[in-house]
Amino acid sequence: MTQVQVVVAYDASPSAELALQRALDVACRAPQHVLHVIVAIDPRDGLVLLETDTVDYEYAEKVEKLVTEHVLRTLAAHDRGGRAEFFVYARIGKPVDEILELCREVGADLAFVGSHGATGLERLLLGSVSERVVREALCPVMVVREATYPPVQRLTVSVDEHEREAYTPPLGFAHTDPPVTRPSNWPTT
Repeated sequence: MTQVQVVVAYDASPSAELALQRALDVACRAPQHVLHVIVAIDPRDGLVLLETDTVDYEYAEKVEKLVTEHVLRTLAAHDRGGRAEFFVYARIGKPVDEILELCREVGADLAFVGSHGATGLERLLLGSVSERVVREALCPVMVVREATYPPVQRLTVSVDEHEREAYTPPLGFAHTDPPVTRPSNWPTT
């Protein structure tokens, strides 16, 4: 069985937390998924989740342990119906460079990044990590952010028999165990 390498960028922001949740959902679906959580530490500032005056390898080690514990708690808190094999990497450097380098090192099949929603001048001045990862990664990238669409109430369709043509409901599919097969009244040729 071929392993599927899934990379997720994590920086403790709300969008990164959501990206981690989505990546864990994917990684728990099948035993061949291996999750790689990358925490890119800014060499000047460190991370919000752990204050520091000095960013060095000892600090990176503390961050790695902290994030590993967080991933374990997140897995335990949400019953996803499976187990997940994961690795946590805390690296010092520019986030984009570190994310892309890990994707290359593990041969990523899929990457998750959060979107902070920067637009306009802020995005022009600061750049967008997610945008650059999407452009430069050699695998599909899922950009994750909180959905803000209002809830939609589905309409109930009532059958209205017509004298010339019978009502045909739209096709709908769902995964079941055992799987749904072709209806017997469908033509085979």
